[in-house]
Amino acid sequence: MIAHLRGQLLGLRPEAAVVDVAGVGYRVQVPLSTYYRLESIGLGGEVALHIHTHVREDSLDLFGFSEPLERTLFERLIAVSGIGPKLGRVILSGLPPADLIAALRAGDAARLATTPGVGKKTAERMILELRDKVSDLADGGPLGTPAPAAPTSADADLAAALESLGYRTREIERAIAAVAETDPEAELGTRLRLALKQLARI
Repeated sequence: MIAHLRGQLLGLRPEAAVVDVAGVGYRVQVPLSTYYRLESIGLGGEVALHIHTHVREDSLDLFGFSEPLERTLFERLIAVSGIGPKLGRVILSGLPPADLIAALRAGDAARLATTPGVGKKTAERMILELRDKVSDLADGGPLGTPAPAAPTSADADLAAALESLGYRTREIERAIAAVAETDPEAELGTRLRLALKQLARI
């Protein structure tokens, strides 16, 4: 199993990166938090990712994270019934690790349900199965890694608004990334208008 990759960043999209390791290009699916960090490094730069290898009968998918805490959370999320790796990545895209851990520990199903793809029942199941399993991860947990703060709760609010309009996850991720480059500090209404302009070009 692949657990870690270090190499040159060849390609980057909000949902995935391509990393060249000794001449082999690995496609790695990433959450938005990792995307933002890779974007700051830029194409051609050296990157390192903590990898979760997901094996199915017909495919082998790599999911990459810039921090070990994110990978640990991801692996605990996909252990929950009804949450696959794609939804796990979306959850980490919508909620920074610190917010996700806090919501789980507080039993805040409404906060968890703001993430596209997570309904009330899924949120309640997450709390039931993970509430006692994330306490060790608070404040960076045993991994000694501070919770990253790249994507904010504003990203989750924007994603929820776009989801309610019927946009797909991949379109939403691209729009959020574009808004982050244009005016990341704007209030939700302005960010939504910017996102809709971006989506009209896709």
